[in-house]
Amino acid sequence: MDNKKRLAIQGIAALIQNADFRGFFRGGIYQGATKAVCVPGLNCYSCPGAVGACPIGSLQNSLSGMTFRFPYYVLGLMIFFGALLGRTICGFLCPFGLLQDLLNRIPFPKKIRTFKGDRKLRNLKYLVLIVLVIVVPIFVKLTPAFCKYVCPSGTLSGILLALGDSRLFAVLGGTFFWKLSLLILVILTSIMIYRPFCKYICPLGAFYGPFNKVALMKMSCDKSACVDCGACSDVCGMGVDPSEDPNSTECIRCGSCIKTCPAKALGYEFSLRKKEAGDPLDTSA
Repeated sequence: MDNKKRLAIQGIAALIQNADFRGFFRGGIYQGATKAVCVPGLNCYSCPGAVGACPIGSLQNSLSGMTFRFPYYVLGLMIFFGALLGRTICGFLCPFGLLQDLLNRIPFPKKIRTFKGDRKLRNLKYLVLIVLVIVVPIFVKLTPAFCKYVCPSGTLSGILLALGDSRLFAVLGGTFFWKLSLLILVILTSIMIYRPFCKYICPLGAFYGPFNKVALMKMSCDKSACVDCGACSDVCGMGVDPSEDPNSTECIRCGSCIKTCPAKALGYEFSLRKKEAGDPLDTSA
């Protein structure tokens, strides 16, 4: 997939999910009927333009109520998104993923591809999902811990709200400034490292990742055509070797490897079955 085409798709997706443009000027939150529907990516409910709900925020709200309610709707919708697309959502439909992609385009003397402890640090997002999104909301009522203490998308939304209504600046407290420091950290590291929030922190990426193996949309590598040149792993910003593990839980399906592969051995697969070596691939991206 050409980067310009993917950025265009990401931009359109972000605009659709934040289509209440008036909210950015009046500093209010859209409360229409569509706000009851979860969008697939990380897009804060409190964003002044948001016309849908964030699945992570909705999941926490369901779990942290004074009376426990199993989140059938939210969890079912997340499973549906994951089973259909896996982490393709991260690569194409997530507004916060788009922000990181744009930040990483800012020139920097030496971009960091990997570092000692990178692989272990990637497990942090699973801990965030289990502890902050699930366990804490269940046992500490009215405490959507990830949204309240971590989510940089929510912090950015709070800033946008306050810019639209300056009175909100007066009620910003210590928790906001803690989250602001995290947002600044994510912004700075995104310039140096490709998608650090997606790699190390995002609970939505942790949820969708395992679906890469079974989702309707998968990646395939025709081993009979692969020449083991390493071009695909060299171009992958997520640190995946598509020739060895095309459906890695870290892959966001951006398509850069498909475009780079000189042997046309990589491609997208849309099926419920596992593609065998020698099968034709969809390399049109």
